[in-house]
Amino acid sequence: MKLYKSSFIALALAAGVTSCTDYLEQEPPSSLTPENFYTSEDQVQAVANRFYQDIMPGHGGWDYGTYTNDNNTDVQAARTPSVKFSANLWHTAQSEGDWSWGNIRNVNYQLAELKAKLAQNAISGNETNIRQYVGEIYFFRAYAYFDMLKKYGDLPILTEALPDNEAVLVAASHRQPCNEVARFIVNNLDTAITYMKPDFEKRHTRISADAAKLFKSRVALYMGSWLTNFAGTPFVPNGAGWPGAAKNPGYQFPTGSIENEAKYFFETAAAAAEEVAEKYKNSLTINNGVVPQAEGESNPYLELWGTTNCAGKSEILLWREYSKSLGLNNDIEVAVEKGNIGTGVTRSLVERYVMADGKPIYASAYTYDDSEIAKVVENRDPRLQVMLKVPGQVNCFKNVTDDAGTHWTQTEPTPNITNANAEDGYITGYAIRKGMTFDRSLTANGGSYNACVIFRATEALLNYIEAEYMLTKNINSGKILEYWKKVREAAGFTGAAIDPQVTIAATDMTKETLDWGAYTAGELLTDATLYNIRRERSCEFLAEGLRDMDLKRWRAYEQLIKKPVYAEGIHLWNTPMEKWYNDLVADGSSSSNVSQKSISEYHCPHVVNMTNNSYAKGLTWRMAYYLQPLPLRQFLLTAADHASIDQSPMYQNPYWPTETDAPALQ
Repeated sequence: MKLYKSSFIALALAAGVTSCTDYLEQEPPSSLTPENFYTSEDQVQAVANRFYQDIMPGHGGWDYGTYTNDNNTDVQAARTPSVKFSANLWHTAQSEGDWSWGNIRNVNYQLAELKAKLAQNAISGNETNIRQYVGEIYFFRAYAYFDMLKKYGDLPILTEALPDNEAVLVAASHRQPCNEVARFIVNNLDTAITYMKPDFEKRHTRISADAAKLFKSRVALYMGSWLTNFAGTPFVPNGAGWPGAAKNPGYQFPTGSIENEAKYFFETAAAAAEEVAEKYKNSLTINNGVVPQAEGESNPYLELWGTTNCAGKSEILLWREYSKSLGLNNDIEVAVEKGNIGTGVTRSLVERYVMADGKPIYASAYTYDDSEIAKVVENRDPRLQVMLKVPGQVNCFKNVTDDAGTHWTQTEPTPNITNANAEDGYITGYAIRKGMTFDRSLTANGGSYNACVIFRATEALLNYIEAEYMLTKNINSGKILEYWKKVREAAGFTGAAIDPQVTIAATDMTKETLDWGAYTAGELLTDATLYNIRRERSCEFLAEGLRDMDLKRWRAYEQLIKKPVYAEGIHLWNTPMEKWYNDLVADGSSSSNVSQKSISEYHCPHVVNMTNNSYAKGLTWRMAYYLQPLPLRQFLLTAADHASIDQSPMYQNPYWPTETDAPALQ
């Protein structure tokens, strides 16, 4: 999936700033493609290629790429917390960059043109290939819509590129209930699958039917969870105070009730996930427990991410390729050789990994010791053992004489938690090696071309496990245990530890309170099986960008309203690690370089400097933050008089006001 460019296609970019173009980011169709376009297979491919660049995720530039996508959750701390963890820093705005319809509008225009030409039999070339590319474009619409759904909930459902006409655009701005949007996304994916040829492209740099099915399971699991956990609240149709009630009078769920609607989505998720899981369950990459330290040593599990070429790795269903020769680079190797630029793994994540016998750290025959990082990984979940970097380990042993590689560390140092420099500092003291190739030639500034994994088959097994359990609340139902054991075998567990029931039986929910996934609606879970399903996802998907989505659909953030918490890192105080540093200043002043012992024995990076610190009392939450506020300008644009918000067909998200620069109401 190289970042293809084409001189003969110019997809529309951002919206204009005047006239009707502001509504849903319209541009005149003539600005998109020439009149005589879509006449050959290569032109259809060019359209699809461009959407890989515009819509699909990638590593980005000077940072830890997609591995920072779990920042601002309980598993990874950014250097500065998000405003979503403040009581009043997140405000409404006139405009909102995330309320962006350009990609969806472009997809709709391309699909309309392509379908018209297909109906006329006016496109020359291989029909199988043409249909594949059309299927990919349906997938792109689904992907772009899901991104919007997670941010805003209820949305307008648009299937065509609308004309620059105010009346048409205002009518199209009507928001549909979130479950209807999810159904629309699922239907798009079903259509995409019908167009695609199985195993169309062996390298898996193009979207496949399997990737579409996996994504379908993700979307359906998300919506089933959302409807279940937010039932009765303003965040779901017909919940108390649902702001869409007045604009969608008398709305009825297609299945008759919110419970049945959630069931429909869980069934959809389980069925789609099972199709993928059955195909790949015996092809998952095995973690052999090796942390390579010299040429000749390898670990296929680490190499899922620590490579420049994912071709041939059967577990990976879609990946993005970068290229040194084409100048398509990133900074993954630079970041992973050091302190994971821009992110730090938390104590909360580290402690939820079980011990090697499959039991939690407080219930194991092994003793958990976090007095040094090397001890933290002893006798632990094999995934943590290979992912967490330990001082003294070799970070780089390939091409070590390559002078072009200047941002490297041959041996992992003592974590420099006192260095506030974004590039060299360690935010929490913990750093991971996900994405490491051990190759100095990739460590020039901006000189990495590490591959980016987008979908992998293990997610299908975990999606099935959760969806099936939500349907039955029975761990023996369907293929839950079979798939769970497959995941653990691939993770590197052996013996009794492969059986998740060992973990479940030893789980004491009162001792899992550091894990935000242990909560729903502000209450600690009592179902240890459900919690351990959530735990397994978190441990398997380390730094893969799914954590915020999971915490939101589980309604797992709001316990922070009752009890704010600090993001914690290494056990700094009263351990041998305290002696690693001879320049510690911990008085809370602007001169401080570590957090105070009185706050926690664990390093808390967000409260090093307590001067005018909005997070001095910890990370908190507001109910409104589960969804983003709609930009206020949209209400005025769609109001009949362009002045009265109540005349707009749109409505604001729960607990967000319709006033400019105002904080959440609750």
